[in-house]
Amino acid sequence: MNEAMIGELLKLSPAERIQLAEDLWDSVAVRPDLLPVLSDNQRQEIERRVAEHVRDPGSALT
Repeated sequence: MNEAMIGELLKLSPAERIQLAEDLWDSVAVRPDLLPVLSDNQRQEIERRVAEHVRDPGSALT
């Protein structure tokens, strides 16, 4: 994406930018099979964080 295109997108109102972000996310979410596969290290880190949260739910940040 070039700077001119980003500049045009930044001219949108905050509500329009939020809607655009939601629309983009939805377009990705409908095809989870096309998302990058997590590495073993990434998967282990997620599992570690979930285990930490289960151990101490109060440690989570909002």
